Amino acid sequence: MAETEKESFIRAGERQNPVLLRARRLFWRLISPLPDRPYLQLKFLSIKGEWPDLDHPRTFCEKLQHRKLHDRNPLYIRLVDKLAVKSFIAERIGERHAVPTLWSGTRLADIDWRMIPLPAVLKPNHASGLGTFLHGPADVAAVQRDDPLPRWLAIDHARYNREWAYAGVPRQAMIEPLLTRPDGGVPWDYRCFVFHGRVALIGVDVREANQGYCANFDRQWSRLGFHDPDYYPPYPGSVPPPPRLDEMLRLAETVAEGLDFVRVDFYDTGDRLYIGELTLYPGGGFEAFEPKTFDRWLGDHWRIGTSPAA
Repeated sequence: MAETEKESFIRAGERQNPVLLRARRLFWRLISPLPDRPYLQLKFLSIKGEWPDLDHPRTFCEKLQHRKLHDRNPLYIRLVDKLAVKSFIAERIGERHAVPTLWSGTRLADIDWRMIPLPAVLKPNHASGLGTFLHGPADVAAVQRDDPLPRWLAIDHARYNREWAYAGVPRQAMIEPLLTRPDGGVPWDYRCFVFHGRVALIGVDVREANQGYCANFDRQWSRLGFHDPDYYPPYPGSVPPPPRLDEMLRLAETVAEGLDFVRVDFYDTGDRLYIGELTLYPGGGFEAFEPKTFDRWLGDHWRIGTSPAA
């Protein structure tokens, strides 16, 4: 399984049964020549253990598969491109909420490293879960020795997960500043699931003592009792609401205006909210829910084929 296959497997792969993972990889290679619909049905079955209803989708994951097959909004090509989406974010809520770009291109040899302030992050614009932290000159030297760009630029999301919008994205790498909190810590990630212009769910990645945890909340910051068992474990303590929760909700809903569903991913640096990316196919539509009833709960917020005002 490639790193971009399922976001929740990226950081949890070591907890998976390696024999099962190898079997899945082989199975996905065998079914790769299939058209989109049977490919997605079989892949869904191999990951989630159930056959998806793509004609009458009810769960969130089923509706994501339905989007892949039927929703070909040309705007999506711009939204899934981590470079192009920055101008979209700036148009909707202002440039200050888009992460600056220090460089973009297809060859590391074209970078004038004297012009790149460190620390920074090198990552592709068309894939999830990939990137390299550049804290100092030693990291720059290492990335020059083992250039990841050829591997990254070969990744084809449109074929691998049948996320068609990625087929129109010019594949590039990009360098951004490494965002930090005032105390030097890593900003927490807040993922706002926006349906028809309204946030229904906020997922939080909590980092504590070099360990990642997750927690999920509704828009009133009441904790929701589910998690993805393939992802970070649930945070055992309480998670306070971000000081800028109201601003986060407002920004997410403004950016998402006119879309039936999009996940708006924030970094909170303590003094500003940045949108790192807009996500149209979270986890490829293969995420696990424990308990499973929350897959249906989240899906109930998404009225397929309706406008935001419907």
